[in-house]
Amino acid sequence: MTSSSHTVVWFRRDLRIRDHAALIAAARRGPVVCVYYLDEARWSPTSAIARQLAGPRVGAFRTRFLIESLAALRTSLRELGADLLIRSGAPSQGLPSLLREVGASALHFHADIGVEEDRETAAVRDAARAAGVRVEEFWDRTLVPPEDLPFAVAHTPESFSSFRKKIERDRAYAAPLPAPTQLTTAAGIEPGALPTVTQLAGVDADDHPDALVPMHGGEPEAWRRLQRWCWDEDRLKSYKQTRNGMLGGDYSSRFSAWLAHGCISARSIQAEVDRYERERTKNESTYWMTFELLWRDYFQWITCKHGAALFRSSGLQGIPVPWDHDESRFARWSEGQTGFPIVDACMRELSATGFMSNRGRQIVTSFLTKNLGIDWRWGAEWFERLLIDHDVGSNYGNWNYGAGVGNDSRGFRYFNLATQADKYDRRGAHAQYWCPELRRLAPEYVHAPWSAPERALADAGVAIGRSYPAPMVDLEKSAARNRARWERAVMV
Repeated sequence: MTSSSHTVVWFRRDLRIRDHAALIAAARRGPVVCVYYLDEARWSPTSAIARQLAGPRVGAFRTRFLIESLAALRTSLRELGADLLIRSGAPSQGLPSLLREVGASALHFHADIGVEEDRETAAVRDAARAAGVRVEEFWDRTLVPPEDLPFAVAHTPESFSSFRKKIERDRAYAAPLPAPTQLTTAAGIEPGALPTVTQLAGVDADDHPDALVPMHGGEPEAWRRLQRWCWDEDRLKSYKQTRNGMLGGDYSSRFSAWLAHGCISARSIQAEVDRYERERTKNESTYWMTFELLWRDYFQWITCKHGAALFRSSGLQGIPVPWDHDESRFARWSEGQTGFPIVDACMRELSATGFMSNRGRQIVTSFLTKNLGIDWRWGAEWFERLLIDHDVGSNYGNWNYGAGVGNDSRGFRYFNLATQADKYDRRGAHAQYWCPELRRLAPEYVHAPWSAPERALADAGVAIGRSYPAPMVDLEKSAARNRARWERAVMV
């Protein structure tokens, strides 16, 4: 159909044209054919845990973000003279016929991280080589590429501090690559239609009226967010002081969603941080953005190093904690009906928007594992379903860490809810925002409504056990019980 000089670029979690090594290298070779495979199997639960929790593996908000990102990428490629083909099914099944159809001589793609991702990569590589097509694999998942690590991936330190110090010893992050200015492509190929959110996730994803920052996918959206948050509103200079916020749209950058889908690269964000430090100010806050990009890198490399061990109930440390599997208790946690407003508000925000603050994630992780004693993997898979910014390494790495079974863990790290509420939501604004049944309650009672005098409850229209749930556990007793279980497991 076409000349044999075409290079097929298979897009994965790299939905952009800037700093896209696979696309740029392909453009230098000649005509390109860009394709993305929407494998509906990704929405089907694959683990016994996911099947038990019921529902799609990927929820509506993340599905919408993905579709928006694909639509934006298609627009960008068309403006350059190419297109984005949308195909259904597994890439390893569909790519061989596409390679033959366009007479491709090469296949370019970025590597991905994770057990399933590794299997997909191997299957595609084998299928392409069997078709006589040269395969070139590129890397874009981390700020620091594998060839620049000061250690072999298999020797990634088990301590983040050790990892960070080794990386920072020779701090030199590569500059992002510019987007191609023009592309040529094969003619006469049906591009394919993008599915709807409902077709993939079963339900639509409308912006919740209370969502303070509705998040939408696409490379242009990523750069708009970066421009506004970092430059127009000058938030980067105070990021370390605001990053533990819980209510509002700008206490954090929220770059994680666009990073997870590859709408922007870590190198591009770091380049903006470096420019900000040159042009405006360099302080602890600007460093903290780099610090968190390195945390993200760390979980990527730990995933590469440990593979399937990341998903064991005993975690990376192999601690055989006898986790509970109480579906009714898990339902109260996931639905935000625990009776503890700081937990419930976070869980309701997640369900309503697909996002939760970093502080909130730590709090609800602690409550599920340290107070309820429920298998941390249930929580990780719930986050996998609902979080727009879900990333295998970051999500499962953080849950390992929070459950006290991961590497670099601080043992049985328990978050005291009263302390967390006093420090991060003292006036109860976040709790009242997402638990409207408590909005008339005086601030001093919001985080412990069961302790309010009967008159205060009556005046606020709050009936514990009816309009708002009673606490489902005694915090101190439940934490002591689960600490004892964890300590016994450590001694095994």
